[in-house]
Amino acid sequence: MTFQVCELIEEDGTSPYEDWFLSLDPVAAAKIATAKLRMSQGNLSNVNWFRGIGEYKIDWGPGYRIYLARDGLKIIVLLGGGTKKGQQKDIDRAVELWERYKLRKAKEMKRRQ
Repeated sequence: MTFQVCELIEEDGTSPYEDWFLSLDPVAAAKIATAKLRMSQGNLSNVNWFRGIGEYKIDWGPGYRIYLARDGLKIIVLLGGGTKKGQQKDIDRAVELWERYKLRKAKEMKRRQ
């Protein structure tokens, strides 16, 4: 199964994932881009799911993490990233972003009805 992998875009037009990704050095960015490609191809074997989100672990350097969630069966939403050192703060932020996204989506669906 393949997935459409997209970034969460906040109401102000910013992407927490993009902000994080652009701060990485070129080698780390390449590792993250490879992980993103693997996710799009359906390889979620490095993802641990909890609290409604997933954490994709990259066992390299400081232990990079990509935080994501599934929106339906075929869409993966990238919420942000970090390293093992800031893991709990990054998880809490990703959960908060995902909850806000779901509320925003529900309001939008209600508005369309």
